[in-house]
Amino acid sequence: MANDNFDRGLALRKEVLGDDYVERSLASADDFSRPIQELSTEYCWGRIWSRPGLSRRDRSLLNIGMISALNRPHELRLHVKAALTNGLTRDEIREALLQVAVYCGIPAGLDSTRIAREAFAELDSAPG
Repeated sequence: MANDNFDRGLALRKEVLGDDYVERSLASADDFSRPIQELSTEYCWGRIWSRPGLSRRDRSLLNIGMISALNRPHELRLHVKAALTNGLTRDEIREALLQVAVYCGIPAGLDSTRIAREAFAELDSAPG
């Protein structure tokens, strides 16, 4: 798939999530899952994340809250790491998760905090 939105989205997705993660996601896609990878890259990253109305940092903050509320642990782990790349601090992520706990429920806040801690531990133990 080649178009401006896809190309812009692919570049931005790699900047935020990391080349390795994106390349693995695309390489592991098969005929069944390739369309969702393409949709995510073109629409989410190429059309929405690349808009000028919000900074990447602000988009990351919003994503942490929404993904926590939706109970999507795999995506939350990924977006916690991306939020650090986009300029949020661990303290700001913690504050966002406290906000989640108040408005979405303590279980959502507890689970999201646990997932964030695991993401931080993964980053802290990564070589390099």
